Amino acid sequence: MPRPGETSLPATDASSASPHAVARWCAAQGWPVHPLAPGRKTPAANCRTCREQRHLPTACPCLPAGKPCHGFHAATMDARLIDSWWSTTPAAGVGVACGAADLVVIDIDAHSVEVPARSRLLPGIPIHESVDLEGLASGFDTLALLAALHQQTDPAHDENTLRVRTPSGGLHVWYRNPDPTLRYRCSTGSSSKVALAWQVDIRADGGYIVAPTTRTPAGAYTAEGAARLPAPLPAWLAQELLRTGHRADSRPTVPIQKAPDSPRGTGTTAATSSALRRLVDEVAACAATPEGAAFTEKLNKAAYTAGGLVAAGHADNAVVRQMLTEVANSARPWQSTRNERIINDALAAGYARPFHLKGRS
Repeated sequence: MPRPGETSLPATDASSASPHAVARWCAAQGWPVHPLAPGRKTPAANCRTCREQRHLPTACPCLPAGKPCHGFHAATMDARLIDSWWSTTPAAGVGVACGAADLVVIDIDAHSVEVPARSRLLPGIPIHESVDLEGLASGFDTLALLAALHQQTDPAHDENTLRVRTPSGGLHVWYRNPDPTLRYRCSTGSSSKVALAWQVDIRADGGYIVAPTTRTPAGAYTAEGAARLPAPLPAWLAQELLRTGHRADSRPTVPIQKAPDSPRGTGTTAATSSALRRLVDEVAACAATPEGAAFTEKLNKAAYTAGGLVAAGHADNAVVRQMLTEVANSARPWQSTRNERIINDALAAGYARPFHLKGRS
């Protein structure tokens, strides 16, 4: 049962809570929501116009018109839009825009992959050879190790905050950002540039998280324990995020969608859009060729250029990250995790070399 003062989810049984009810509940907590494709954990597909005419979300006419295009850029707390979207597609899952909701979610993975060298397990923290790592196999282990080094509670066992078990056996640990002036960026635990721990991803500004009770063919996202709301981000975790390079420069400029008559947001310039369009179109064209299209090279180049534009102040990080993610997952939907890793690494490299449209500094 929820603690006194908490607002309970519509139902703790994932089979009986409708996505519409969950979306309304999330919005009531102050979390902007957007539809996910029915039976999937990815955003609903863009409308035909947005699919055929690629553009940045800030230049999209669909968002002020109340259409759920461009994933978390469409996120809203407007009851009219929520009712309309989930009445049209009742089976759509629920995504929550993390940055706009002031959420920092620790995404713990348990993938069956080869364990890297101990120098990659906790970025920036050397693990002495005397430390026995026998049995270490997932993000649950690396996060527990990080918590133990700080003599703190392992977030996977933090019963004071909302925790959501994923169909793949992972765990989402939801926290509230207690200082909205301090922003955190997303990352993947496999990144060699910005990562908290191996197989531990961060969902924050420029990303979204799957709401509890959302269902996929593999199972449902199910809340664990008694807590149904996020607790404040623990101070030691906040310090670790800062240490590992997760601080974002500013609050995301992604517009939170209101009713259909809301004005359209602005931000990324036409020159920036033009500079990226050719590279992004090359990535998109790979969809027609499953193999041998140099997809990785093209995605890496587009993300590297985007990172340089962000560093030079010509583009919004959340906007270009979402654009790259959508295009990459459209061209190679079967390798979304790898796509995210390529994008994160190339963006991070681009951040170090600002691109001023007339050449890098």
